[in-house]
Amino acid sequence: MLIIGIAGGTGSGKTTVVNQIIKQLPTDEVCVISQDSYYNETNDLSYEERTKINFDHPRAIDFQLLTKHLKTLKTGKNIQQPVYSFVTHNRTKDTVKTHPRKVVIVEGILIFNSTELRDLFDIKIFVHAETDERLIRRLKRDITERGRDIEEVLNRYQTTLKPMHNQFIEPTKNFADIIIPNDRYNTVAIDIVRSVINERL
Repeated sequence: MLIIGIAGGTGSGKTTVVNQIIKQLPTDEVCVISQDSYYNETNDLSYEERTKINFDHPRAIDFQLLTKHLKTLKTGKNIQQPVYSFVTHNRTKDTVKTHPRKVVIVEGILIFNSTELRDLFDIKIFVHAETDERLIRRLKRDITERGRDIEEVLNRYQTTLKPMHNQFIEPTKNFADIIIPNDRYNTVAIDIVRSVINERL
């Protein structure tokens, strides 16, 4: 099993890179696990309290469970991946049965912050995008997909996203084997990653 970690700031284009990589891999040979599924359970908090959580801080992630699940997949067993709701800011009661695959891609903004998790990645990729580009993408996504208003998104960006990015995300670029500047047309970097995958497989 080849485990690939893909990190980068919010709105950097990680999902686009993931899709470009898996496009040429057989669907039964690859699975994608999102860090977003592994936000901590917050059943003990009210909705108001949950809205105040700093979701861009490593403390918000259940790295222990994510690491355990990857190790389980490596042994050839299935896992029950949690399902997270951005509407309620909590895990739902549902889970997704995930089978071991030849290639497992883990993507998320904070995945390089855990040493134990980082050590499981055979290839570490960091997707870089300019700050204004990331903000524009974040605005579009949060307003259209998550029902946020522009004031809320901008406020969160200034008070949380930007400082957290500078403190916890940008520095993890140093752990990356490959840095992909995401201008949407970076086919060379994607081709290199595909070649490495095919070589390992």
